[in-house]
Amino acid sequence: MNIMQIKYALEVANSSSMREASTKLYISQPALSASMRELENELGILIFDRTNKGITLTEAGREFISYAKKAVGQYEILEDRYLSRDADKDRFSVSTQHFSFSIKVFNKVIRDSSPDKYAFSIHETKTRMVLEDVRAMRSEVGIVSFSSANEGVIRKLFKDYQLDFVPLMQRDPYVYVWENHEFAGRDEISIEELADYPCVLFDQSDDSNFYLAEEALADYDFHKMVKSDDRATSMEIIAELGGFSIGSGTLSGDDVILRGLVAIKLKENDPMTIGYITRQNSILSVYGEAYVEGLKEYKEI
Repeated sequence: MNIMQIKYALEVANSSSMREASTKLYISQPALSASMRELENELGILIFDRTNKGITLTEAGREFISYAKKAVGQYEILEDRYLSRDADKDRFSVSTQHFSFSIKVFNKVIRDSSPDKYAFSIHETKTRMVLEDVRAMRSEVGIVSFSSANEGVIRKLFKDYQLDFVPLMQRDPYVYVWENHEFAGRDEISIEELADYPCVLFDQSDDSNFYLAEEALADYDFHKMVKSDDRATSMEIIAELGGFSIGSGTLSGDDVILRGLVAIKLKENDPMTIGYITRQNSILSVYGEAYVEGLKEYKEI
């Protein structure tokens, strides 16, 4: 078993067929199939069920893939840290849901520390990936939120992933509309009044996306929905289609992407708890400590 075979297995697990996986990996289908057979023989388990309808993971395969993800993640961290051309640079990484304050604190860490050489990264990504990144040490700190609809599931994932959660703030839900929207002057509005307009939601692209949603009212059955995984795209959809999104109501005038949006308080009450996660018993770097200290400026609870 080698790291390449493990990476191949992960790609096959994320594909509907060997043909699809081989195309993504730029290798021939027979070569990929042979590599997977060799891996299964060495491990003494069947990872994939193969039928004329495609491939699926066996129970043993699901367990193997869960360990494989961790192994590949750790390997990539080592590879990036010691073998890349940036090995001599200071490093720090944050993963976050879509919150402007998390980016502002990240920028502040860079300004205040002013390292001579650095390779910092910030990942604005899906809920699952925030948790995965911190668990796998791809990021030191993660910014996440939950509402009453998914609090139980998220807190269970914190426990399963051995993550510590520190709450920063609790915010009532607001809707964001473009400044020329007919409801832009309202102080308060209900979801029902917005039924004729598309709700723009962040696409979690996960079987459990209902439980991992980063918006309030995750269990509401919106009549019209558009899913997007990019903030700039979401803003353009809201502006062009008269749509709306749901958030914490914290708009900053110096956030270029959010300029043009207006926040209106929702009548429906489903407050979001927003905070940060770190790995249990982890020792933060100087930059991680500075980032957490910067987050405390936003702490309200």
